[in-house]
Amino acid sequence: MDQGSNSRSTKQRQVILEALKSSPSHPTADEIYNAVRRRLPRISLGTVYRNLETMAARGMIQRLHVAGRQLRFDNDPKVHHHIRCVKCGSLADVSIKAPASLRDMVEDANGYEISEVRLQLLGVCPKCMGRSVSPDS
Repeated sequence: MDQGSNSRSTKQRQVILEALKSSPSHPTADEIYNAVRRRLPRISLGTVYRNLETMAARGMIQRLHVAGRQLRFDNDPKVHHHIRCVKCGSLADVSIKAPASLRDMVEDANGYEISEVRLQLLGVCPKCMGRSVSPDS
């Protein structure tokens, strides 16, 4: 890869990461692509996907697998939990830790050695329940 190509890739990756970090949600690659195109109009969706996959593989971001839904991305690479609205599909971070006893109970009940716990909770978000979280939402 020549110097110019590598420089372009780094610039693209930086713009993609900035778009991900500035998103208030856990966006899909398509949503990130639409945001990035405002700054890099010639970028392709494939380039956005490749860069997201590279950043996830390097531990810079997280890939979020949501059953039956499009892959989403999280700018926080640390292990944490999420809650998904079953009505609108919004995804939010949950700022609690799973109790260590959960890991022990699952290991004892199933014989697995658990390396990591990631929970996805399901519910109905305040917006879908007709409540507003903040005055501007």
